[in-house]
Amino acid sequence: MEKIMYKYPKKIMSIDEQIQSYKTAGMKFKKLETVRLALETIGFYRLRGYIYPFYDNNNKKFRNEIWFEDILMIYEFDQRLSIIIFDMIKKIEVALRCRLVDAILVYKDALIVHDSSIFEDKKIYWKNMSVISSEISRSNDVFMKHHFRKHDGAIPIWAIVEVVSFGTLSKLIKNLKSGKGHAYATLASRYKYISKKGNEVKPAKDMLTSWIHSITILRNMCAHSSRIYNRVINTAPELLNADKQCPKNNYNGIYEILLAMKYMRPSDDCWMDFYKSLCKLIEEYENIIDVAAINFPEDWQSHLVILGNDC
Repeated sequence: MEKIMYKYPKKIMSIDEQIQSYKTAGMKFKKLETVRLALETIGFYRLRGYIYPFYDNNNKKFRNEIWFEDILMIYEFDQRLSIIIFDMIKKIEVALRCRLVDAILVYKDALIVHDSSIFEDKKIYWKNMSVISSEISRSNDVFMKHHFRKHDGAIPIWAIVEVVSFGTLSKLIKNLKSGKGHAYATLASRYKYISKKGNEVKPAKDMLTSWIHSITILRNMCAHSSRIYNRVINTAPELLNADKQCPKNNYNGIYEILLAMKYMRPSDDCWMDFYKSLCKLIEEYENIIDVAAINFPEDWQSHLVILGNDC
């Protein structure tokens, strides 16, 4: 029998047709050339995520007067925000890799990651090892070739953490055994926070891994140039009590993940550099963006700043 393919109801629009759809919906332009260039280099469907909040889908018109150039500025803000966040996440990621190596070496065995006894769930351990093996085999790094050639293919923990993805690293940490004498206790000690009573506290594993997982999600969004402005992110880190909103936000956005990034900062200085860049960027676009669209509460600065740090 002849296979009947699904017929998609919408057609692909040309650039001219895309511009006409904007005009029909009531969008205004200052320069048509600006619109055409943006549609050729950014794309109609990518820009749709920034335009949609202003659009009434019932009557197919924009709710208020909207200028295309304003949409471009929101897009520009989103791209610049993504860049500074990604740069901060890279610092967090590198520090985490380094600290994980230091923690696992508590077992005094460079090959201990190949021993399932230090992990809680053995089935998950073998799933993780399958992914790690695949990532090692794909590596063309000189140090990996050295271990294949000189050490009979034995790969120590400090080499493994340099080639696995951030997501794999997150899963590896989540499956570590906790408790005194185990690697997790050493790793958690690098991410202590101050409790309401003023005590230094190590984060529980569920808390720390929720930070890492949420940062991984945001990292991948930034790395793939996905929109982060006015976007719900379903993955939510476990926040410290001092940072929880009351009443709780209806949805999670990048704000909650920025708090997780603060908790995992490599140093106060590098975090404050990021914080200052963030404040400067928001101030630059304050007349065009809405901080609520990135889920920021009114007192966001008091939560993201490090107290006692001049800024």
